[in-house]
Amino acid sequence: MPRISRLDALKYHEKNRPGKIEVVPTKPHNTQYDLSLAYTPGVAQPCIEIEKEPDNVYKYTAKGNLVAVISNGTAVLGLGDIGPEAGNPVMEGKGLLFKIFADVDVFDIEVNEKKPQKFIEVVKAISPTFGGINLEDIKAPECFEIEAALKKELKIPVFHDDQHGTAIISAAGLLNALELNGKSIEDIKVVICGAGAAAISCTRLYVSLGVNSENVVMCDSKGVLNEGRTDLNPYKQEFVTKRKVNTLEEAMKGADVFLGLSVGGLVSKKMIKSMAKDPIVFAMANPNPEISFENATAARSDVIMATGRSDYPNQINNVLGFPFIFRGALDVRATQINEEMKIAATKALAGLAKEYVPEIVARAYNKQNIVFGRDYIIPKPLDPRLIITVSTAVAKAAMDTGVAQNPIKNWTAYKQELSNRMGISGKLVMSIRNKARQNPKRVVFAEGNDFKILKAVQYVTREKIAHPILLGNEEKIRMLIKENQLELGNVEIIDIFRTVTEDKRHKLAKTLYEKRKRKGMTYDEALENTYNRDYFGALMVETGEADAFISGFSRKYADTIRPALQVIGVKEDCNHIAGMYMMITKQGPIFLADTTVNMNPSSQTLVDTTLLTAREVKRFNIEPKIALLSYSNFGAFKGLGSPVRVKEAVQILHEKHPDLMVDGEMQANYALNGKLRYKRYPFNKLGDHDANTLIFPNLSSGNITYKVLQSIGTAEAIGPILMGMKKPIHILQRDSSVREIINMVAIAVVDAQSVPEE
Repeated sequence: MPRISRLDALKYHEKNRPGKIEVVPTKPHNTQYDLSLAYTPGVAQPCIEIEKEPDNVYKYTAKGNLVAVISNGTAVLGLGDIGPEAGNPVMEGKGLLFKIFADVDVFDIEVNEKKPQKFIEVVKAISPTFGGINLEDIKAPECFEIEAALKKELKIPVFHDDQHGTAIISAAGLLNALELNGKSIEDIKVVICGAGAAAISCTRLYVSLGVNSENVVMCDSKGVLNEGRTDLNPYKQEFVTKRKVNTLEEAMKGADVFLGLSVGGLVSKKMIKSMAKDPIVFAMANPNPEISFENATAARSDVIMATGRSDYPNQINNVLGFPFIFRGALDVRATQINEEMKIAATKALAGLAKEYVPEIVARAYNKQNIVFGRDYIIPKPLDPRLIITVSTAVAKAAMDTGVAQNPIKNWTAYKQELSNRMGISGKLVMSIRNKARQNPKRVVFAEGNDFKILKAVQYVTREKIAHPILLGNEEKIRMLIKENQLELGNVEIIDIFRTVTEDKRHKLAKTLYEKRKRKGMTYDEALENTYNRDYFGALMVETGEADAFISGFSRKYADTIRPALQVIGVKEDCNHIAGMYMMITKQGPIFLADTTVNMNPSSQTLVDTTLLTAREVKRFNIEPKIALLSYSNFGAFKGLGSPVRVKEAVQILHEKHPDLMVDGEMQANYALNGKLRYKRYPFNKLGDHDANTLIFPNLSSGNITYKVLQSIGTAEAIGPILMGMKKPIHILQRDSSVREIINMVAIAVVDAQSVPEE
């Protein structure tokens, strides 16, 4: 996995607002009347109703969607007992994952108490605030006592993810691996390396699923838990074996399954070779597994391998479980998360891996196709079906076992609600970056001597999103790297004034001259232009020395786009370019065009822009629902100007592209509010769908809109995405943030991945 530097990690958690989560109001609060409703005197009314009927707390407060992530910091990640304050960043991170994957709100609570009984009392005392409790990073064996007591005494879901999350995800993988190698779960011999909370919980769940407990051998740091050991706590004693084995190496001989939850490097190739036919190896120590993927697969061609890492097949990742398990439990107001609910989650995950994998998932991981098999036994974390599949299974199991207080009556409506909760905006950015990682491309940066560019390049290098090439003064760039302690290794730097050979310069000049000689450019002018970084970068892409070009950070858009048009040119099938911004909002992504190129477009230009934008939106695996905007609705304005041009464009689109979901002209509020539009104009081709793609009648309106949204913090802007070029050329917004640059690089790489090789 990419190496994370200490400095970058600290800056990530410190910058802007310290930490990773915040509290956001969900009700209007702009007027005195709003505040009177939110607090005194209006707040008294729900208080009275809750006093009359305690269950009304779910009706009038956030309790039903609020989980406490609680820890005492005694077993933090791989850091051990570092205390509650030091463990706080991990709990915030857990809260972030709850929110982005399942829309579950979280308060993280760090408790300065190691004694189990006192810790239990603290959690009980604060539990009325929450709809569920996620215990985190509490060391064994105390975690078992704490969870058992809280499950017994509280009537809300209590879940220790370090135990059960790993158990559920790995068990799903185990079921599918056994199906692939044709072995029966009742017959397999299992070796568990590690005897902590996760190992014990995994083993218990495996036994619940059918593993014979007599076929299990568990090892801790001192060896096998066997009858000769006198140093075992009650939880380890549960898994003492009668077999006469003492070491991990002895235990693995003839084993069908190895589950590693310990430390890296404990398992050798020899041990893997000693296992039974078609062995299953889950080496889940992080960041380095008990045996590497390379060594395990080199030792046995018949091995089914999983790790905790994202850069190898079959990642056992807890984020596949806990957000969706709590989502289902909260939605039916379950009083607990019982064994049946865990098994339901396990089987739902296992089943999802065997279903047809949608193109959106395959594309996110840059695969042509993903199918159930040895390299795919568990769903991918970015699979948007997880929330529906797992949450629904958990909710049903809660109802079937009588622990659901608010049973779901309409499953179709519930699944739609789950889908609507998340949209795809957050995952969209992740999926774009992830797709770029699968096949990183060579990206040239015009402004290589700018600190923000270098900072972004450091990130894309570490994350293996792109192979950067910097244009600029090498001495200055190296000085900036050193002064700011950036880690850029042997990044390629081209000083176009000093280090370019005459042969290379004349080669580039000849390419440019051949393209522009009948456009008035002489060879000497072409040669002179090779000293311009925008021409030079574009020529590198044109001649195949790079795959994409990023520029515009410090210069006017028009000055940057002109060389690109002269060198790269426009796609023949559209003969048109336009600019688009992707706005990441809480309601999902909204695409805006044209925001950067066409000043006062004709009707045909609006048509061409619409078609380009629709094609681009589909590349993000989103079905475009397109509204052509104006200040008039469906012919209401009879004069000249943009309403007429937009109306003509819509007529052309309806006639020549009847399958495209597009309509107009319409005002922005009707575009974004489908129900309002359908009520007033039921004939519209978008029906009651909210538009996700807006085509503006002129450059002024488009440019103003995205900048207003971006400046007031309503949405995160990704762009401008230049559409219609033959090869990937992207022009940054001037003074873009590092994050914006990174996102544009990822888009440029994904763009380059779709360019056919010459």
